[in-house]
Amino acid sequence: MAVSLHDVRQALTELGRLRFGEMRVEDAMHEIVRTTHTIFDVDGAGLMLADAEHHLRNFAVSDERLRHLEELQIRHQEGPCLAAFDDKELIAAEDLTEDPRWPSFSEAAVARGMRAVLASPLPYNQDAVGVVAVLSEKRRPWSAEEELAVLAFTDLAALLIASMTQGQQQSELAAQLQGALQTRAVIEQAKGVLIGQRGLSAQAAYEQLRAQARAERRKLAAVSAELVRNATRDL
Repeated sequence: MAVSLHDVRQALTELGRLRFGEMRVEDAMHEIVRTTHTIFDVDGAGLMLADAEHHLRNFAVSDERLRHLEELQIRHQEGPCLAAFDDKELIAAEDLTEDPRWPSFSEAAVARGMRAVLASPLPYNQDAVGVVAVLSEKRRPWSAEEELAVLAFTDLAALLIASMTQGQQQSELAAQLQGALQTRAVIEQAKGVLIGQRGLSAQAAYEQLRAQARAERRKLAAVSAELVRNATRDL
C-alpha cells in the first residue's frame, strides 16, 4: 500500500502537537514509533539512539523483531541502521536476500522474518544521534514518496526530541544525547587524524579505532581522545 499523503499530514500534525504537550520524552519516543508503524503500513518500526560509546541502542520498538534488528547489527557490526547512522543518509534495502552490502546481517535478518528495511538518521546539530527504521516481512521496493516521507518524519521526530529535551535538561535522555554528541565529536576528530596521517577512508579509520579499543579493552572515546591529544602535541 502506498503512503497516504493525508495520513502523513495527520501523523506529522499529531507529532507537532507533542512538542507543546506535557508528555514525557520517553513516552513521546514510543508515540513516534507507534505513528511511524501506522502511517507507513509496515510490519515493524523502531527508534534507536546512540549511547556514549557511539553505539546504537534500541529506545522504542513496535515489537521484538526490531530488537532483533539491533542485536543482529551489533553482533555482525554491519547493517542498514549502522550505515544510516555512520553515513548520515537514508539507507534503503528492498530485498535483503539480494542485497550484497551486509551479507552476515542479511542472512540472519531474513532467517528471523525481516526482508526489507528503510533506515533514516536522526539529525541533531548537523550530526546524527540515532536512527528511525521501518521493516517489511516481504520484498518492498521503497518508493520515492515513502523515502521523502520517512525523511520528513524523521526530521520532525528529531525536532520533537530536541524541543522536549530542552525542558528536561536533567533527564537521562538529555544526558544521553549530550554524551553521544560529545563522544561523536571526539571520534570524528580521531578519524580525521587517521585520514590525514595514513590516507584511510572514513570507514577504515573508524574500524581501526574500534579494533584498537577492543584489543586494549578500552572505551572507543578514550582511544580517540588519546589519539587526538598525541596528534596535537606532535604539531
